[in-house]
Amino acid sequence: MGIPKGINIVDTMIAFPAADFSQYDFIRTQLKDDSTDLDFPVEYMFKNVPKELYGNKDPISVTLHEMDRYDIEIGLIGVEGDISHKALKNHSDRFISQGSVDPNKGEEGIRGMVRQYEEFGVCSFGAFNAGFNPQVAIDDELMYPIYSKCVELDLPIFSCAGIPGPRLPMWPQHVERIDKVMFDFPDLVFVTRHGCEPWVELAVKLMLKWPNLYYSTSAFAPKYYPKSIIDYANTRGADKIIYAGYFPIGLSLERIMTDMQEVDLKEKVWPNFLSDNARKILKLKK
Repeated sequence: MGIPKGINIVDTMIAFPAADFSQYDFIRTQLKDDSTDLDFPVEYMFKNVPKELYGNKDPISVTLHEMDRYDIEIGLIGVEGDISHKALKNHSDRFISQGSVDPNKGEEGIRGMVRQYEEFGVCSFGAFNAGFNPQVAIDDELMYPIYSKCVELDLPIFSCAGIPGPRLPMWPQHVERIDKVMFDFPDLVFVTRHGCEPWVELAVKLMLKWPNLYYSTSAFAPKYYPKSIIDYANTRGADKIIYAGYFPIGLSLERIMTDMQEVDLKEKVWPNFLSDNARKILKLKK
C-alpha cells in the first residue's frame, strides 16, 4: 500500500553530515578490535553508508533538502555543536533539539541538563548507556538523578536498548532493565532506541505493561523492522511505535523511505507512526 499522502513526518533521529568522522572517537577509545579502523564504528552492519555527504560546506542545506524530498517536516537533532546551534536558530520551524546526559558527571551532569533546557529549549534527552565511559546500566542508581530531572522538566528520555552496534559489552542495555526504571519512575516517558534486539518481544510485553514506555525505529532500515513491532503497531500498540531514521549516520533517507513503502502497516496506523506519536511525547503542534 505504501505511505499515505499528506503526513507531515517527524523524524526523531536525524543529523547533519559532519566534516569528518571524529564524532565517533568517544566510541573508538573504548574498542579493542579492528573496528577502530572503520570510519563509522558500526559500519560492518550497514551497506552504502552515505559517506559522500560528509565534508559538505553546507550540511544544514543537505539535510533540509533530503527532508523536503521525503515530506519530513520536523527533525529531532542533537543539541551539541555549532552546526546544530545554527540550525536551531535559523530553522526553528524545522528542527527541534535533544539534550545529552552523562551519569558519570554526577551533579555537574544534572546542571548540564538544566543548562541545555534553559539555553536551547531541548524537548528531550538521549542516553547511550553502553557508550558511557565507564559504562552505566539503564537501571543503575547513577541514572536515577537523570530520570528524576526528566520528570521534573516533563521531558522524555530516548535510550538505546538491546545489543549495541559498536563492539562494546551489552550488559548495560538489556531490555529487562527498563522494567525497574518504569516501576520506580511511573511518570517518566521512556523511548527505546536502536531496536531492543534480541529482546524485542520482551519490549512489546513491557510496553503493554507500562503506559509511558515507547519504541522508536532508529538505526533500522524499514526492511528489517521486527515483525513483532509491526504486529504490535497494527493492534494494541498503534500509539506506542515512533518513527526514527538514521540519516546520515548509517542510512540515506532514500533507502529509508524506499523501504518504508513496503512496511505492512494498516492505513490508520501510519499517521501515528510517522507523526502523531512523536508530536504527543515531544509536545509539538499537529
